[in-house]
Amino acid sequence: MSRPKEMTRAVIVGHKSILKETIDALHDINLFHIEDFVEDESGFKISKPFKNAEEVSKKLVKIRSIANYLGIESKEPVVQKSDAVLRELDSKLNELDRAISAKTQSISQLENELKDLDSQKKEILPYLSIDLDFEYYRGYENLKVFAGTVKSNLDESQISSITQAYELYYDPQSKAVVLFVAKNDADKVYEVLQGLGFKELRIPDRGGVPSELLRFIEQREAEATRRIESLKGEIESLKSKYADFLLASDEVLSIESQKAELPLRIATSANAFIIDGWTPTEDYDKVVSVVNSATNGRAYVTSLEVSEEEEENAPVEYNNSKVVAPMQEIMDLYSRPKYTEIDPSSAIFITFPLMYGMILGDIGYALILGTLAVAIKKLVKSDAVKPLMNILIYCQISAFIFGILYGEFLGFPLASTHGEHGVVPGLLPFWETITLFPSIGGEEFTFPIHRSHMVMTMIAISVFVGLLHLNLGFLFGFSNIARHHGMKHAVLEKGSWIIIELGVLVAVLGYFGVVPVLTYPGALILVIGIVMLTMGEGIKGPIELPSLMGNALSYARIIAVGLSSIYIAGTVNDIAFKMVWPDHSQIGFTAIAAILVFILGHGLNTVLSIIAPGLHALRLQYVEFFGKFYEGGGRKFNPFGYIRKYTEE
Repeated sequence: MSRPKEMTRAVIVGHKSILKETIDALHDINLFHIEDFVEDESGFKISKPFKNAEEVSKKLVKIRSIANYLGIESKEPVVQKSDAVLRELDSKLNELDRAISAKTQSISQLENELKDLDSQKKEILPYLSIDLDFEYYRGYENLKVFAGTVKSNLDESQISSITQAYELYYDPQSKAVVLFVAKNDADKVYEVLQGLGFKELRIPDRGGVPSELLRFIEQREAEATRRIESLKGEIESLKSKYADFLLASDEVLSIESQKAELPLRIATSANAFIIDGWTPTEDYDKVVSVVNSATNGRAYVTSLEVSEEEEENAPVEYNNSKVVAPMQEIMDLYSRPKYTEIDPSSAIFITFPLMYGMILGDIGYALILGTLAVAIKKLVKSDAVKPLMNILIYCQISAFIFGILYGEFLGFPLASTHGEHGVVPGLLPFWETITLFPSIGGEEFTFPIHRSHMVMTMIAISVFVGLLHLNLGFLFGFSNIARHHGMKHAVLEKGSWIIIELGVLVAVLGYFGVVPVLTYPGALILVIGIVMLTMGEGIKGPIELPSLMGNALSYARIIAVGLSSIYIAGTVNDIAFKMVWPDHSQIGFTAIAAILVFILGHGLNTVLSIIAPGLHALRLQYVEFFGKFYEGGGRKFNPFGYIRKYTEE
């Protein structure tokens, strides 16, 4: 259990002549969360950005546009000096811009040429079977040229019956036709062609034989395509050459842009400025020291008294160890805690993997998923992926431990068991199931724990774990309320729930004869708890009493979802080795089929082993656990600054 880092609200006041030095200092230390100024009647106004803001913004847009065009993404950093990057920025940017513009313009021209060549090719292709120069298709005063295609077969006699003054070129396969006739007979010939479904085609404007023209066009297309690929290769080489420069320039310009535009967020007058914000209390002295050093003591830094309302809205910075830190991803997925709340990340560090492991509880799946998580963590260089993989690793450690307790490996039992039909062997012949003591409903508690044979016992354990989890939530709620509203409110609002549970437990022990004299004292404790709850939460408190039982029973999903995983794994094993390959002595097609079924079935169940246990364990945190104490809605601590990756001062 921890709370967010303690914050101090501070203001920095100074003359406008030292504003830039102050901004540079705050940006460099990256510890001061600035509150945006809202203009009021105080006479202070937001200022204009620094003069270089527009120029920096334009360059930044150009840099990002070029980086996006080249497909440059984050890579292993090559750290460069900021000053060196700024000195070379204009020359390199202009050089790169010219190179890319020239190459993209050439590519665009070549692509347009390809489109034009494609259009020319489409015009020529219908005439390919008629090897006649296009110059012969035009320039006649007394001849009419019909060029196109027909749907029905054309018989030359259909033309010769009308006129003998004609020249016919016809390809029966493509049904392309070129017909030269005297203009006097053109109308009658056209009627015949129409009857055959004639469709006129455009005659290319250029001269030449179609087959020769097609070869020429294809050569030009191949040349244009080769040139485009060459230019794209040159652009790719530019990407390799300038990637580090672009990433470093983006970082430097982003920093300059942040600094240049900060006056839009702070209060200024004709001669002074005020910067209002928050810093971790442990870093307050450092902020004062750095600002004073940068301004030669001309800036005034002071901490402010904070009202309860302001404290509620203070930005939140987690205060967890590196081991617990990945669980902050789970918190942010729901909602960051308020500044005044307990941060349950440390509790989730235990309870989330615990419940995940109780659900999955299989050594085989834990090894597969754990190995996968480690591999992804090594291969994927992303700050967003690593915490998620760490969480998955924690969960697989828990699943491995529970896999030993359950004695399960990919649905196979590890230990031998004694059943009605004799000994059922496990994967490890030397490991035998041991009966420890009688359990609920006549079941025997064994080691390893056979979940499918101890359903009632596992339900009871799951509900018991749930009650512990819920009461941890009540204790967190007790701490939150006691801190801000006093011990009385904490006892009435959260302590009453624990007293009610105690009363129910004592009364049940008495009612079922375990300790008979406790029945009435238990009932009295229960009534006292309900009265306290009514005093603390009003009438809605007793109305919510049934929800406590519902919340506790909700933890039975731990055994339910776990059993579903066991049955899927067991079914896959039965199909593979009892149905597909019943005779294990024969090696052949059935053996290969059995292995494929085994791999595919367990592959699917491995995916389900990430989703189902994760979702249900998460639900138990968000709904049952958080509902007892957690409000959330905190603002992220977002200090003014930049975490450099590609540059250094």
